[in-house]
Formats: sequence, C-alpha cells, structure tokens
Amino acid sequence: MKVTVLVGGVGGARFLLGTQQLLGLGQFETQQHPDAGAGNHELSAIVNIGDDAWIHGLRVCPDLDTCMYTLGGGVDPERGWGHRDETWHAKEELARYGVQPDWFGLGDRDIATHLVRTQMLNAGYPLSQITTALCDRWQPGARLLPASDDRCETHVVITDPDDGSRRAIHFQEWWVRYRADVPTHSFAFVGAEKATATSEAVAAIADADVILLAPSNPVVSVGAILAIPGIRAALRSATAPIVGYSPIIGGKPLRGMADACLSVVGVESTAEAVGRHYGARRGTGILDCWLVHEGDHADIEGVAVDAVPLLMTDPKATAEMVRAGLDLAGVNP
Repeated sequence: MKVTVLVGGVGGARFLLGTQQLLGLGQFETQQHPDAGAGNHELSAIVNIGDDAWIHGLRVCPDLDTCMYTLGGGVDPERGWGHRDETWHAKEELARYGVQPDWFGLGDRDIATHLVRTQMLNAGYPLSQITTALCDRWQPGARLLPASDDRCETHVVITDPDDGSRRAIHFQEWWVRYRADVPTHSFAFVGAEKATATSEAVAAIADADVILLAPSNPVVSVGAILAIPGIRAALRSATAPIVGYSPIIGGKPLRGMADACLSVVGVESTAEAVGRHYGARRGTGILDCWLVHEGDHADIEGVAVDAVPLLMTDPKATAEMVRAGLDLAGVNP
C-alpha cells in the first residue's frame, strides 16, 4: 500500500513515526506485523517548506530536518527537534560577536546539515534532490518530499511592539522570537504565486492508496503546503480517500500555537471548526474523513467523522490513530 502524508514539523514527524509503526517501516521494519506485511508498503511525506529561512548565510529547513532526524533516530528526544547530544559552541561564539539574529540558535551538529544543503543549493541542485541526498545519511524509511523546490516562505503581518508600526516579519521571528504573542493581522505565503509543486509531490498524491493530513498546524504547516499551486488541485482530483486528523483537542492544540494562528484567520479552536476550514471534497474542500479526539464533536456535511484517542504519547498510540483513520476510509494495510 502507498500512503502519502502532508506534514509539518514536530507533530508531523511523530505522526509519521506512528505510521511507520503501523506499516512496519523504518525503525520498526524488524518487528513482527502479521497484519501489515512489513516491507510491502511505501510511505511518502509531503513536508511544509514555509518555515524555511536563511540564518547566518545558511538555508535552514526546520520541518524537513525534524522529520529526517526523527525518522532517522537522531532527533533530540526532549525538544523533539534538532540533533540528539547537540552542542552550542557556534551559537555562543556568534553571540560574543553580537551577530543577529540572536533569537534563533543553530546547534553545532545541525549546522553540518545546513552547510551541505546551502552548498548544494549554490551548486544549482533543487531542494528535492538535496533532501534525498541528506536522507542517504539518515535512512528515514520514508520519502521526504518538500512541497516545492521554489522558495515559498510564510511571513506574518504584525504590529511592532517597539514602535507600533505595522510590518511583515518572517514566520520564524514571529514564532521563535515573539512566541506568537504580538498583535498579529495576517499570514502571507511569500513566493507562492510563482511556486509550483514538485512533480514528486504531485505523483505521491496521485499514486497513493490513502492520503493523510497529519494533526499539524492547519494554517502555517498544512495550510502553507496547500498554498503552493498544484497541491490542492492534486488532492481534489486524487482517487485515494483523504483522511484528516484534528490538531485541536478539547479546544486546545495538541502542541505548538495552532490556536494563535487559527484566531488570526478567523477559525475557532475546535475540531469541528478546523474540519470545516479544510472542507469536504464533495464540496470545494479536501476532506473525505475527519478524526477528532474522543469527547470532541464535529458535524461536517460530506465528511465521515469518527472520535478516537488522538494523543500521540508514543508511536504505538499514534499507530492506532492511523489505523482508525484507515478503517474510517475503508482502507486496510
């Protein structure tokens, strides 16, 4: 079976890990999965690039790297991002020089990844090929596909807390420096109008037996993917069922600050509101099925809804989430 997942960073990576657990892929390949047929499935992840940024002259792709490190067994288990056993000597030395930005730190091991990526970009390689080359080192057990090879970054229009002016800043500054705690007016996917989806991402959607929307941020993770021309059209024309997972549990996000993003675009922080935000594929949206957490409720015309535990406490629990979505869609691995 071919499974394609649209994902963001930390939460998306954990969702992929649970999907691998169910399918017997990656770190779970040697485990016994009599009902999954380990090794007979393919997992592709279309990953958000809206968080990507130039930091200290290096091209940083946070969501791609988080997925790569997590599935490759090298992520920091406490933070959920960055390298395990990371050191921060370069960051400390940059601070002594007074180099900006001082609110975004790159670990010493992480810098190696960004150096390779930047050198390959400068040599003319597209991001999709670079990601494949980086994955040769990590062996993530899934195809990690940037949504586009073109530069398409999420920017945020805010009221500057220092002078009261309205200005646009990169999403990373809004998220990391301000922790989304600043008057916010809108999001802009800069470059999206000229970007195109990669042929690999479009093919992964067209060839899939089931398509999953991870419980990633619906505005700046999945939303940023959908903003790239070609992705939404591919989803709407896909023959495979599309199953979404709510990132909101009991009125609060699973992790991160999805509620802050939703409020900016006028969507309530409820499982039903987010499902309606995505919309039914029978109408003008992209969903066929929608999973909400037990105790939550959603009534979305044209979408099959089920309530199951959605807490990704470990890969096994996440695998059961994935299984529930496949069952709702009538798909069995």
